[in-house]
Amino acid sequence: MELYQNITPKDAGWNLLNFTARTIDSSQKWEGNTGNNEYLFVLLGGNFIAETSEGRWKSENGRKDVFSGLPHALYLPPDTYYKITSAGGLLDMACGWCAAESIFPARFITPDDVVDMGIEFRGGDNASRQINRILPPGSKCNKLVCVEVYTPSGNWSSFPAHKHDERRTDPSTGKLTEADLEEIYFYKMDKTQGFAIQKVYNDNRSLDELVEAHINDAVLVPEGYHPVIAGHGYNVYYLNFLAGSDQSLANTDDPDHKWVYNTWKSIDSRLPIVTREMNDK
Repeated sequence: MELYQNITPKDAGWNLLNFTARTIDSSQKWEGNTGNNEYLFVLLGGNFIAETSEGRWKSENGRKDVFSGLPHALYLPPDTYYKITSAGGLLDMACGWCAAESIFPARFITPDDVVDMGIEFRGGDNASRQINRILPPGSKCNKLVCVEVYTPSGNWSSFPAHKHDERRTDPSTGKLTEADLEEIYFYKMDKTQGFAIQKVYNDNRSLDELVEAHINDAVLVPEGYHPVIAGHGYNVYYLNFLAGSDQSLANTDDPDHKWVYNTWKSIDSRLPIVTREMNDK
């Protein structure tokens, strides 16, 4: 078993969100207990069997890799024993977790569930991208949010830039307008030499970083705006895990770039990059 990505709140300098990714061959197991946390396992490649104190599940028609179909995922509540094994061949899995105050039922999420939740084409023109909801806002859980995003070669993503680092509500309605969230971008590319560029910055530029992300890299967003550009020639995937003040994606746009919304004419014809039918091949 190769643990190739592991992030704790101490590593990140924040309070809630943990993340790990690993490969597991047919002779190995990933075993543990969720403790005081809620967990979400996301299948990146292969097929898995999950034996837990809340039930047993097995993925069918799992994807070869993230560019070969829609995900399976498994949500587990606190105080749950789990054992994850490969259903044959090498298994590639990610998991995000955070502290939880309430108990929600375990849930096995299939590609059909992802279709039912709605696959979204967001943005427009060369800022078009595909969003697959895995544990979206409104899900029966405490704080975790999870989506995966596919950005075609050369396109911008998470743009116009937005932030979610301060909990704010509309004074007149009480409606949440921005949540305070910690976020991880976990990357895959459709070619081994592929890359993306991500900028993370805040209004006063006390945080102002530009990073080059490659396969299996993680970019941490503790605050600020965080747009992405897919390198030309390379389709880019990122798995987003978030946790914070609310089980929400409420955010605030960078006012300097908000005007871009009114310029888009169409959605990039290269979308979708992945479909449910790919899982059956």
